[in-house]
Amino acid sequence: MPDPVAAAEPPPPAPPPALELLVHGVGGASPAELLRDPYPVRITGDSTAAVFRRPEDADAEDRPGRPGRPRGRPVAEAYCWSRLTSGNGARALWLLLLPFMVANLAHWARPAAAPGKAAARAVRTYGLLVRVLALSLTVLLVAAACEVALDLLAWQCAGNTACAGTRSPLGVLRPGTWWGQPGRRLAVGALVPAALTGLLWYLSTRTWSAYESQPPPAGPTTGAVPGTGGEEAPLGQAGFWYGRRIVARLRAAHTAAGLLTVAVAVAAPAVRHDRAAPATAPALQAAGWAVEALLATGAATVLWVVCRRGRTEVRPDHRLDRAAITLLPGGALALLAAVLLYAGWSRPGWVSAGRLPGDFAFGVLMLGQGCCALGLAFVAHRLHRGTPEPGAALRGLGGPAVAVLGCALGGVMSGGVAQRVADWLDGGGTPGTPGAALPGPPVLLSWQAAVLPPLLIALLLPAAWALARAALARHRTAAGLAAEYPGEPADPDRSRRIAGARAAAALTDSAPWFVGAVAGITLLLGTGALAGAWISGRVPAEAARGTHPLLAAAARGAQDTGSWLIGLGVAAFVAWGRRAYRDPAARRTVGILWDVGTFWPRAAHPFAPPCYAERAVPDLTWRMTGWTARTGGRLVISGHSQGSVLAAAAVWQLPPEVRGRVGMLTYGSPLARLYGRWFPDFFGPGRLASLHRDLDCWRNLWRATDPIGGPVETGAAVGEPVDRGPLRDPLAYGRSPRFPLPAPILGHGDYQADPAFDAERDALLARLDAAARGDVHDTREVPGPRISRARTEPADPPGRAG
Repeated sequence: MPDPVAAAEPPPPAPPPALELLVHGVGGASPAELLRDPYPVRITGDSTAAVFRRPEDADAEDRPGRPGRPRGRPVAEAYCWSRLTSGNGARALWLLLLPFMVANLAHWARPAAAPGKAAARAVRTYGLLVRVLALSLTVLLVAAACEVALDLLAWQCAGNTACAGTRSPLGVLRPGTWWGQPGRRLAVGALVPAALTGLLWYLSTRTWSAYESQPPPAGPTTGAVPGTGGEEAPLGQAGFWYGRRIVARLRAAHTAAGLLTVAVAVAAPAVRHDRAAPATAPALQAAGWAVEALLATGAATVLWVVCRRGRTEVRPDHRLDRAAITLLPGGALALLAAVLLYAGWSRPGWVSAGRLPGDFAFGVLMLGQGCCALGLAFVAHRLHRGTPEPGAALRGLGGPAVAVLGCALGGVMSGGVAQRVADWLDGGGTPGTPGAALPGPPVLLSWQAAVLPPLLIALLLPAAWALARAALARHRTAAGLAAEYPGEPADPDRSRRIAGARAAAALTDSAPWFVGAVAGITLLLGTGALAGAWISGRVPAEAARGTHPLLAAAARGAQDTGSWLIGLGVAAFVAWGRRAYRDPAARRTVGILWDVGTFWPRAAHPFAPPCYAERAVPDLTWRMTGWTARTGGRLVISGHSQGSVLAAAAVWQLPPEVRGRVGMLTYGSPLARLYGRWFPDFFGPGRLASLHRDLDCWRNLWRATDPIGGPVETGAAVGEPVDRGPLRDPLAYGRSPRFPLPAPILGHGDYQADPAFDAERDALLARLDAAARGDVHDTREVPGPRISRARTEPADPPGRAG
């Protein structure tokens, strides 16, 4: 007879559900590829970013015991975010914003800072210098547009009867017509750079609404980092991925700066003429002084707004500086309209001759950028010396090197467009040389073009050194590679191919020093170009005329070659953008560039391409928080490549009670190899060790043939090692009964093909299951995510925000 007591006992509880949240890497992957199912269904999300599952798993939480699923295997779902960077054709316009993106990266590439007021001041100084440098790039872009539209077209070509007569669109601006007065021609030409500024403002506003306006869930963040005095991890702060206030304020300031640049370019020649002409009316003289005073006041206001404060990260900053974002661009636009009216006033006898004062303007911009870069290097060196992070790129100077590259890109793009337009307008002549029809662009732009050939020649040495080291490493590795596959006969060709893949992957570790060489040589050659332009006042070929024949030939060759190189670069750039606009495959290639460059919020430049992580990280945080609260189950977030960086950032944002139910599996991850080196204050060894300690359940897979992923190396002192690798790649050396065909060298892709992937994922789930045993789940007692709507904030931004 059965025991009634035993019969009354409840059946053992069913195991909690298990979920594997897959996050793809750069370049994206379709839901069908991630889930290995041709007909995935969308669970949540929109057409830009969404979560997908297999059709049979759509209601898996409601039917945990459905037949056909192996016991303990998780439900797989994929978070697809690639359309954030490679969606419609408008993404092709983002190529115009490349220098801005690089400058924004310089903000985040600062060295780690020790606790204390001195380090906090250094971080704020670093952020201020980057914001000023970013402002100079906006001014440089608009000034380049002014150089083309105002100087080359409206001033030089339209004022030259021969040039304007051969180009019908400029015929209405030729001398002798109502629009032919120089001031009115400048007013018409000013519409082009003003429209460019409006386009930048529109792109920044539109992308904020589409990408970065997602409020993060409210809740506590991660704990302190060991050894840093109880300081919180920056990526765990509630407001890190919500920079609405700083972006709006900087957008207003940069828009105003662009409009004021146009106003200065129009007003300067008119004021200069009024002061030189003896018969100028007193009213025009007074208007000129008033215009100068208003322009100086506007410039000082813009600079004050940019320098005033940095980001607020301790909590989501929902408030806006309404006065700044409304009055600043509105006032600049009104001032530009007044300047156009002033310049268009009738001035009989005024003729255009020579160039507009662009040499001085571009020289001041270049000098200011160089000073900012040197100031960044000084501050970064002090920060790194106070908290030396092992492996930091260029010993803490990675941020200044990136800033120099951003300035170089801006200079090449602006100078290249101006030179190509000048060559087109001058027909068969060379602008700036004797006998040319037009004076051409500022002399400094020709000097900048002339330094390109020496720069490329100087970079041959470090490139050859890196390739020689790679060849030597390939030879050494190939000699003993067959021994890694016991029982396989040696195949020299196969060994060389595998060793070559490893040597090529190792070149990534030499990238910081190559970038440092590019930045250092660029800074030196740029200084020489600025000095040569200011001292000689002539293009390089003319400045070297009459010197030694070899020097004169070298100067002429460098000027011509540099001009052609810039021309080819601009043509390739335009062709690439046009193809990206029309071809989704090419647009996806552009998107890969943005996948890497736009992970970080727009803290320094509001016109940089939008930060997709400000949409993706809250998405992942909401998904993990909501699913664990609803089901009480176990979750493994599985991130490949850039997806592992998004996964780590989302885990940092989780509340502690959710983090205890989450494990993380990363593979092909650049967390330490790239992000830890270039962004040590956010992904340095101390930060990753803190994440390992807080998460506890984390495994990382890597291969020696992977040029992007690598070990995390959080240290055995934190607990169980994170890394498993290097994994064998290829899985088989030669042909065998199990692998009758040659196994491919996988490199950065297809980590799921390795048996270690399933083994490590299942081990993570088992560890989470063991930790959660005995925990009674009740959804009524587990709060779900809440939207952060807090409007309060500290009076001053945190010192570490920069």
